[in-house]
Amino acid sequence: MSDSKKRATIVDVATAADVSIKTVSRVFNDEPHVRKVLRDKVLKAAEELDYHPNIMARGLVGRRSYLLGLIYENPSPNYVVELQRGALDRLHGEKYRLLVLPVESVDKAAGKIMSILRASALDGVVLAPPASDHPQILSELGRHNFPFSRVAPTVSLETGPSQTTDDVEASRKMTAYLLGLGHKRIGVIKGHPTHPSSSARLAGFLDALKSAGITHSPDLIEQGYFTYESGLAAAHKLLDRPDRPTAIFAQNDDMAAAAIMAARDLGLSVPDDVSIAGFDDSAIARIVWPRITTVHQPVYDMARDATDALIAKLDNKPFEMLETHACELIVRQSTAPPAAQP
Repeated sequence: MSDSKKRATIVDVATAADVSIKTVSRVFNDEPHVRKVLRDKVLKAAEELDYHPNIMARGLVGRRSYLLGLIYENPSPNYVVELQRGALDRLHGEKYRLLVLPVESVDKAAGKIMSILRASALDGVVLAPPASDHPQILSELGRHNFPFSRVAPTVSLETGPSQTTDDVEASRKMTAYLLGLGHKRIGVIKGHPTHPSSSARLAGFLDALKSAGITHSPDLIEQGYFTYESGLAAAHKLLDRPDRPTAIFAQNDDMAAAAIMAARDLGLSVPDDVSIAGFDDSAIARIVWPRITTVHQPVYDMARDATDALIAKLDNKPFEMLETHACELIVRQSTAPPAAQP
């Protein structure tokens, strides 16, 4: 015998609250001019009956799906988790739901974005890097007047509500910290070349070296792609040489964790033989040993606030067009002064 019970309907709620079905509908559609006493009666009855309105049915009536999209192209699972967590936490208790739309290549998907969004019946979309900076995507969304918000854009900040952070300054601070420890020969593992954050972080690194009067060595920069595997290969190239750097600054934590593994593969100790620093302050930075010195990038906060701005835009409420989030240097056990040279 089944223990399941029949799902409550809007009719059940109306009967229990002694109001009309129309009144129940108005309450759950957040319509104005419903008296507080009636609203409270309806909500109390719904709670007692464990009634939850059908989001899709409401969408059919109002020509809205109450679905928001999150588009990203980022191979780092740690970064993606923070993105999704921020968006989902903002949607907690809301009528909106989240549809995650990862793409293998933003460049390849750019001409098909509107088709993807329409096919998914979305009301709006949050764009994460590098989609948040892609000119064709921004132009397409603007041309169709499709609501969107942006996470960590670096260009055209006046286009759509945007949550920004200063990658150049954050990278400059990390590099200055490594220089302050006494490191002068610092290797860099770059992120994916299509991500504007990669070039911004490199610019901050080079600027800090220049300010310290240190000549840049191009052979100390290796290409990565924000993945653990690419970081491992790049770190091996930097460390498996007689003139290896005394420190490595990886442009995300996945690649920094890979650099720690590469050092161990080569019999090197972190941070005694080489210091390793990362970027993002994602979960992996706190799990590996030694724990990684990194830049705390507020990915969660930016995703949450981008979702908040998109909801406000859809609901015709005021929102900030541009909000800037501060990054913070997090010092842990993976960095130390360089060992004395023989």
